[in-house]
Amino acid sequence: MNVKKTFVAATMLAGTMTALSVMSAGAAQAQGALVMYCGVQEEWCRAMTTAFERETGIKVSMTRKSSGEIYAQVKAEAANPRADIWWGGTGDPHMQAAEEGLTEEYKSPKMGELQDWAVRQWEQSKNRTVGIYSGALGFGYNTELLQSKKIPELKCWADLLKPELKDEVQVADPNSSGTAYTLLATIVQIMGEDKGFEYLKALHKNVNQYTKSGAAPAKAVALGETTAGITFMHDMVTMVVDKAPVKVVAPCEGTGYEIGSMSIIKGAKNLDSAKKFYDWALTADAQKLGADAKSYQVPSNKNTPVPPQAPKLTDIKLINFDFAKYGSSTERKRLLSKWDNEVKNLPK
Repeated sequence: MNVKKTFVAATMLAGTMTALSVMSAGAAQAQGALVMYCGVQEEWCRAMTTAFERETGIKVSMTRKSSGEIYAQVKAEAANPRADIWWGGTGDPHMQAAEEGLTEEYKSPKMGELQDWAVRQWEQSKNRTVGIYSGALGFGYNTELLQSKKIPELKCWADLLKPELKDEVQVADPNSSGTAYTLLATIVQIMGEDKGFEYLKALHKNVNQYTKSGAAPAKAVALGETTAGITFMHDMVTMVVDKAPVKVVAPCEGTGYEIGSMSIIKGAKNLDSAKKFYDWALTADAQKLGADAKSYQVPSNKNTPVPPQAPKLTDIKLINFDFAKYGSSTERKRLLSKWDNEVKNLPK
């Protein structure tokens, strides 16, 4: 009898465990999954991933790359998309992807909470990408290195051409980096294309490395590996907050700026999860995570406090950056090809 009872109990337990397993699998499937390509700093990417998983139960698989790299990957995977959402990075490759039909149209119920420049990005892309933050381009320099080399204070784009800075300037490659493409488009808009490319050729003589990531020169400046680095100003501010001997510069001639963007990838396999992330990422609470991760851009949600460390855009001489033109597929390809042929391959 005891043997029979034991057998019955074991059978019931096995049945219960099977039922629980099925329920658990069903719950996981109901919560869903999300594959995200992330174009900001690793720390901010991880913070967004963790917070979204915690709030929704949706499991996120995140890959961090530079904007140009993500665009190239999304394009290469167009026939069989691996990712669902592209969050962060400069708006130009997002705009190109929108024009080429690589991303989905979507209108979030959160649009009414956004700054005008974020909504304008969405309208110009025909509802395929939206602004999530903004930041001005500039450069920074290591104050200790500058002093030791007896170089006067750097204030303008023109100052980066000083012969004393030979092999002492670092900037990313515009093919992989949205930051560097913003520089390319900015210089052309400030100086005109002919003079702009003459400037970039002269700058090339002082460049010690074209990095893959746009933020990498900020770290190199902070570590004393290079005297000056061209980045978005907020990336240099992060180094200042970490007590590095870095001075952040808004160039005297004027400068361009980015509208960091977010897009849903065409053919996303987890479309519902992508839309949930999209809506959540536009909320004030989600956008506060940037400052917590030491990223000091200006958020697109009007209700998100602007980090006190963020460069004040009203105090910077910003150009009227033509996002529609310089985010177009034709113009980006043309400028990048010209830069490769006329600048990158020049001897030092």
